[in-house]
Amino acid sequence: MNFFKSLIVACALALPLSGAMFAANMFAGYAHASEIKYVVNGLPVTSYDIARRAAFLKLQRRGGNVSQKAADEMIEQALRAVELQRLRINVSDKQVEEAFARFASGNRMKPAQMVQVLNQTGVTAKHFKEFVRVQIGWNQALGARYRATGQLSEQDAVQRMLQQGGEKPTATEYFLQQVIFVVPNDQRKSILGKRKREADALRGRFKGCDSTREFAKGLIDVTVRDLGRVLEPELPSDWEKLIKATKPGSATSARETPRGVEFIGICSTREVSDDRVAQMIFSNEGTVNEKAEDLSAKYLKELREKARISKR
Repeated sequence: MNFFKSLIVACALALPLSGAMFAANMFAGYAHASEIKYVVNGLPVTSYDIARRAAFLKLQRRGGNVSQKAADEMIEQALRAVELQRLRINVSDKQVEEAFARFASGNRMKPAQMVQVLNQTGVTAKHFKEFVRVQIGWNQALGARYRATGQLSEQDAVQRMLQQGGEKPTATEYFLQQVIFVVPNDQRKSILGKRKREADALRGRFKGCDSTREFAKGLIDVTVRDLGRVLEPELPSDWEKLIKATKPGSATSARETPRGVEFIGICSTREVSDDRVAQMIFSNEGTVNEKAEDLSAKYLKELREKARISKR
């Protein structure tokens, strides 16, 4: 399976690289001097970035003009990164580290060993982790665009259901409430710990969604948002495990986010079975995978056509 395809389609960061992954010090001689080679929608792509990607491509035994391919890939990565920023898709360091650990495990290594190998071969762990971060975010952007295109209608989903035995699939429907303890960026270092303690205290008093606003009334810079009906396949990836592990009438643990400190209250849940559930479940099973590569290529082409790309 093509390495990049596996990441774009499934973000399954546990596929083994070729034996070249273990070539010793293949590109350790790269100089650290760097100059800007391209500017993509205001985001610089440096010679150092391109050299790291060239090392990565050589580890995968990619032929042809590796330097040009590396430059093209870094331009595409910059296009993706700017689009993720526009969409406000944030991939946490924790998500990146977990993906990196899975990748290391898939190659029968500990994360520290993977770091050493990547650094020795000129790729660097930092470059690889940034590549992973953008790919995870890009997967989320592709999923959102796929669902927005309505490529699998409710009618199509029901037809597939009938072909597979006639029983509509069920899913858990969550009624959720989001509580945000806002932390301004310029105060993050000084008050984040205090806000985390305040969030934990309110979470400890959480007995259901009806009383949250009353409890939060005396607190400063606290936002309570009713998220309404959310089907299980629609749960955001960074909250999914926490929400599924929390009982109705309780709240998830508080976690740091770009906005500050947040937790999710589980107002109630119920099992539902309808055409929309069929659409959501089938959209998350395989159909996205089958069309993701084509959708990704079209999306990138659209971004490139609109982009401001200047060569230095």
